[in-house]
Amino acid sequence: MRSVVLFILTLITLGAYALPMNVECTGAKMVVNGKDTLFFFNGDIDVHSKIGDVLWYAIETGEPLETQPSDAQYRLDNGGYYLVQEGVEYEPFYVFHYTEPDALSLSAETDCGNTVLRLAGDTKPFVYTRKNGTTGTYARACTIYYNALKWNGEIWADSAELINKELSATISMQTALYGATPVRLCYDPDIRDYLGLDSACVEMQIEEADIKAVDMHLMSLFSARNDSNEMDRPTDATVIDAGSATTISGPFEVGFYSNPTPAALFYTWEVYKAADLIVTRHDKDLRYTFIEPGSYRVKCYVNNGDCTSETSEVQVNISESYLRVPNVFTPDGNGQNDEFRVAFRSLKKFHCEIYNRWGKKVYEWSDPAKGWDGTINGKPAAEGAYYYVIRALGTDAGTGAKDARGHQIGVYHLSGDINLIRRKK
Repeated sequence: MRSVVLFILTLITLGAYALPMNVECTGAKMVVNGKDTLFFFNGDIDVHSKIGDVLWYAIETGEPLETQPSDAQYRLDNGGYYLVQEGVEYEPFYVFHYTEPDALSLSAETDCGNTVLRLAGDTKPFVYTRKNGTTGTYARACTIYYNALKWNGEIWADSAELINKELSATISMQTALYGATPVRLCYDPDIRDYLGLDSACVEMQIEEADIKAVDMHLMSLFSARNDSNEMDRPTDATVIDAGSATTISGPFEVGFYSNPTPAALFYTWEVYKAADLIVTRHDKDLRYTFIEPGSYRVKCYVNNGDCTSETSEVQVNISESYLRVPNVFTPDGNGQNDEFRVAFRSLKKFHCEIYNRWGKKVYEWSDPAKGWDGTINGKPAAEGAYYYVIRALGTDAGTGAKDARGHQIGVYHLSGDINLIRRKK
């Protein structure tokens, strides 16, 4: 059924022209494109004037149509027209008989950074000739629906997307596709909505075998042990500071995961210390142990022989080891300094022994994150001085480097007094 829409246009003087006044259009919708007024009709183009007897002119010929009474109906062809009444010429307008386009078919071409749709059939814009002889066009629109593969924080997952484009035989989506997806292109959505017509679409399926673009999402996982006993923390941080995640089980070991999109086939990992490339690997994921202190960069990119992802990078900062011993602790239960604990960073081995004044060993432990609570066999130890002996190795041990005092970096042989004081409650 053809819809019926009435448009009453108000007179506005524009130099030598005025907009059409009381032009009634049946089954049309007005679209303004710049300064041009366009009407689209679903069915016959029927217009008539309510302002009295007028002369109708076709722009292309410049010839007047047959004069009709003011309420006569005109069935016009596609084109531009204007009215003249008592020497006043009104602004031209352009009419189109909207018909369903010839059967359209859709295909696609994918590459590393773009997806191009090929649309076979009638995709030409609406063209009209202005009174000054210039050509005007109204570009037809389309809406494209598809699934984009996006990283959701844990995996690559489908995300429903749409883009609005001009309708043409070749449409650049200006986006890379990383996985299989249905594609639905709906044409002339604005005009069809104006005319009360149902949406009209063409569809196709892009298969995974047709996908060339690749991407990745670099994540890191490391086991860390510190005062809060945090373990196995996955992260997509671009900077990892190992100094805040001290380990005693050995040097700092990190697992790096590429998380590639389905089309990826080949992997390249590069580990740099400062500006020097020290490791190249080609596995999907990388597990690497950082032994020496310094600033490292871990880079990764994936490809499939056709396309290569952008390089992802993580900086890993390995601090020099650190070990400091207090000289007093107060195990009085007030929550402050209740244990004899060392301050440390980046140790791979640790052992501490406590001796009383007669040289008897009263306590020992091998976890620098723990300490001595001032008890012996479950009973409070007497106040006074005790003697500690600490042997430890930092993750930076074994390099042969020495500090300013001539001591080997990362090797700790410490001993001395620790004073146990119980404050009165």
